[in-house]
Amino acid sequence: MTPGGKALAEFVAEATEILDALGRDLLALDEARGQEADPEHINGIFRAAHSLKGLSGLFGQERISQLAHAAEDLLDRLRLGRLTLDDGVLDTLVDALDTFQALLGEASRTEEGQELTQRTRAMEDRMARLGSPPPAVEEDPLERLELDATVRAVFTEYEEHRLRENVRRGVSLWRVRAAFDLTDFDQGLADLNARLKPLGEVISTLPSSRPGGANGIAFDLIFGAKVGAQALEDGLRGTPAELAPLSVRQPGEGAAGPAFDVPPPAPGREEADAEVLLADTDEEDSDEDSEPAVTSTSLATVPAIPGGSPPRMRAVSPPPTVVGLQAAASAPIPAGRPKPEETSLRSLTQTVRVDIGRLDGLINMVGELLLIKANLQRLAETSRQDGAVALSKLFGQELSRETRQLERKLEALQEGLLEARMVPVGQVFDKLARLVRKIAREAGKEIDFVSSGGEVELDKLIVEELSDPLMHLIRNAIDHGAEGPEARLGAGKPRRAVVRLRAEQKGNHVVISVSDDGSGIDEVRVREVALARGLVTPPQVSEMTRRELLNLIFLPGFSTRSSVSSLSGRGVGLDVVKNNLGNLSGIIDVWSERGKGTAFHLTLPVTLAIVRALVVGVSGRTYAVPLNSVLEILSVQPRDIRTVERREVLDLRGQTLPFLRLGRLFHLPEREVNRHFVVVVGLAQQRLGIAVDELFGQQDIVTKPLGGRLSRVKGISGATDLGNRRTVLVLDVAELLEEGIAHERRRA
Repeated sequence: MTPGGKALAEFVAEATEILDALGRDLLALDEARGQEADPEHINGIFRAAHSLKGLSGLFGQERISQLAHAAEDLLDRLRLGRLTLDDGVLDTLVDALDTFQALLGEASRTEEGQELTQRTRAMEDRMARLGSPPPAVEEDPLERLELDATVRAVFTEYEEHRLRENVRRGVSLWRVRAAFDLTDFDQGLADLNARLKPLGEVISTLPSSRPGGANGIAFDLIFGAKVGAQALEDGLRGTPAELAPLSVRQPGEGAAGPAFDVPPPAPGREEADAEVLLADTDEEDSDEDSEPAVTSTSLATVPAIPGGSPPRMRAVSPPPTVVGLQAAASAPIPAGRPKPEETSLRSLTQTVRVDIGRLDGLINMVGELLLIKANLQRLAETSRQDGAVALSKLFGQELSRETRQLERKLEALQEGLLEARMVPVGQVFDKLARLVRKIAREAGKEIDFVSSGGEVELDKLIVEELSDPLMHLIRNAIDHGAEGPEARLGAGKPRRAVVRLRAEQKGNHVVISVSDDGSGIDEVRVREVALARGLVTPPQVSEMTRRELLNLIFLPGFSTRSSVSSLSGRGVGLDVVKNNLGNLSGIIDVWSERGKGTAFHLTLPVTLAIVRALVVGVSGRTYAVPLNSVLEILSVQPRDIRTVERREVLDLRGQTLPFLRLGRLFHLPEREVNRHFVVVVGLAQQRLGIAVDELFGQQDIVTKPLGGRLSRVKGISGATDLGNRRTVLVLDVAELLEEGIAHERRRA
């Protein structure tokens, strides 16, 4: 890679991470639509825009830099309270994120399209003109806060705004004083902030007017608590923190007085004596090594906040994640809003973040492999020097020991490398959550999107290839599955439809489900469309099972929509999903019940990089079967094979197992055998017995894709080299499960 190409790749990777973080905070704001916005999320988006502006300017990406500057100005007005976060502002931020991603896509391809440039300029103008200032108030809430004027004078504009908002909402305010040793005050202050953040908002951090001792430094933190006094005390137990409530006058009161019923200090005592000490700080210069203890003064004397607690913000990431789309059907699309082109959810970079601990483990393994290499070289040199002299038994034992060591270390190295490639599927789930909001509004639906299992890990390449199939399924669930609000109410359902996305690991596979509680698939309509478009013949339809009938929706060109919309009706979508999953050695199942909903189940291998395979022989040819799909191996006599409804089957413990002759499928010469080895494979709920002639054992393989005409051979996923340098074909179990059954029917 050239230096310029390497720099561009680094820019795209870092900018992608920034946009992902921006998207997560934006999604959290959308979840809390209609509630008080969490300033942490607004600040997170502001920081992301600021970082993106600097990064893009450094790499000469002027369009991204200018758009980021406009977004930064908008977010700065928002965080300083000069702008109200309404639906229009939120919609603009969502559209700006889409524009950023489109710009980054062109930058990664070293392109600069005129259409996107005009769209970017329009977005900048839209952000500059956007919004209305918050309503004016007769009294500044800060005037009711009993805080020294010299302290207020050092607040930044943002800190003053956040303090004003907390007073206006009636949040209990505290001064948190903490003293630290000069040698590690930064770590101590960071730990204190980490303790405080879950309990409320750290509004400002200032040097304390009271010294922290001869070798220390003290800070005063202005803190807005969203928990009660006792919870605050418990949360800070064991820290060098002293708490004192800040007095706030009630609206309209002229005289100064505390807003909370704090007992007044006794006559002659210093104001500091009213503070609640959470650590042993009897004297400013007391022994710093003394054991922390809670003093007799309790925070429980401070009552709850008048008027109740502030609005609760929903969690951003814990599963299940629920995205409420409150204004999906009713919010109008702003005039002049540019309609972004259809974009893929795939990441623009193949970069994977790897923990340094994992890399250290891999380096250690490589070091141990070098030791084994040195021992093997020593043994080889010994063998060469001995010449024709017979090698001793001891030599053979030592060689065997080193070989076993080599095998163990290579297995550990392989496992470590595969772990480094794994990423959580939540990376795609987060992107889909934003997509749902846009699709629901375009379709005029009210949708609740529920996702769980985002922590399940898959190979990075599989996750990227999975993005577009999941996008198609989500779009299909909203446009085809979910009914409109009035139709749902008429059917006795809740007004809002639910679309669920769930991932779970089952052995060596991951199952991802996309479901909805909509109207379900109309089987009669599916049959009519399939016949009308010539996709199947009447005799074929009459013999189809219900599952086979539902699978017709995966045929190219199939669509039950009579008109084409911006979302569907072109007959493109589910066939793409099936083909993409086939390329990943995956399979898709569909379940549907009229009036209750539809569910698609995607079964995928955890990784495609290195897999264990069963090596088999058929008609003198050798094939590899991925072992993660092999359930068991049987030995059957030809008389055990029966024909049911013109299909060859086996009776496996009372269950009917479809039987496939691999040689017949690949048009190989068949030979008479006294017995068949049957490799029973399965994915999801499907099972198939594959007849082979020989079993050669197991081996780790690396599957390489086939090019040209071979890439279109059904039932083959690629090729691999065995230990004897012989190239063999790798079977695609997912395609065999479907092609085998269809093949038997065609022969019948």
